[in-house]
Amino acid sequence: MTIDRRDFLTAAAALAAVSTTGVAGAIDGRNRSEFQRDDGFIPLPWGKTRFAVNIEMWGFGGGPHQDRIRAAAKLGYPAVEMWPWRGKNIAEIRKACDETGVEVAQFTAWGFSPGMNDPKNHDQFEKEIAASIETAKKLKARKMTVVGGNDQPGMTQEQMHENIITGLKRVAPMAEAAGVMLILEPMNIRVDHKGHCLYGSPPAVRICKEVNSPMVKINWDLYHMQITEGDLCRRLREGWDQVGYLQLADNPGRREPGTGEIQYSRVFKEAWDLGYRDFIGLECSPSVEEALATERVKAADVW
Repeated sequence: MTIDRRDFLTAAAALAAVSTTGVAGAIDGRNRSEFQRDDGFIPLPWGKTRFAVNIEMWGFGGGPHQDRIRAAAKLGYPAVEMWPWRGKNIAEIRKACDETGVEVAQFTAWGFSPGMNDPKNHDQFEKEIAASIETAKKLKARKMTVVGGNDQPGMTQEQMHENIITGLKRVAPMAEAAGVMLILEPMNIRVDHKGHCLYGSPPAVRICKEVNSPMVKINWDLYHMQITEGDLCRRLREGWDQVGYLQLADNPGRREPGTGEIQYSRVFKEAWDLGYRDFIGLECSPSVEEALATERVKAADVW
């Protein structure tokens, strides 16, 4: 996409509005004229951060996932992420990626149930990771999310975490051989995932250090971390060597940046200064149409 001088000046004025009215205020209906012209919408320029839009929560009209990838590409996204690969048309998704140049940043290889935190599920876990690695190769995806699991009756949290370590150690050699990173996602139990066994950064950091593999790291979801512990930038610095991927949503509401309390421009700068150059997953539900939500994402990436 090219932008002429008039577009550039209009976008610059819109960015100036962000500093005085806030991300959401600068882009909502009260200021929409700053982003419009007779022939449609004037997009802001993209910043330094590369985003992967979650094509489950950003529904793009609810069509097949391959069509959502094409819609994401039209908005300028370089990558997408998605939840479990099973039940999806992998060949058509690959075709859409090839057509658009959009990457699959990551997908879910192992979800909440059955829990990785129960040893009786480790045989199945190993088989599913092996199958997911083959899917990652087809999609040219470099990372896959794995989830620890919900609380197991009769087990302490420490026992469940040790079981996660055992399970991850078992599959780490496969991930290393394939060059596909497993990213373990801590949740939050206050709002979204009551009864989950893994929440907050300290236990996730400990687990990944115990596994001790370059291909087993953390899916560091900033939304979950904000709810669980806050202090986002300091926590990110403290656990930096175990960060494999970043995701986001604003809080409260799990919407796009600019709709809640998190100053994402500060967090993006912190991640950049730490050396993060991979995609940040937009695992959030847009509060407005996707095009406007995208402008809010761009506006938050100004620092």
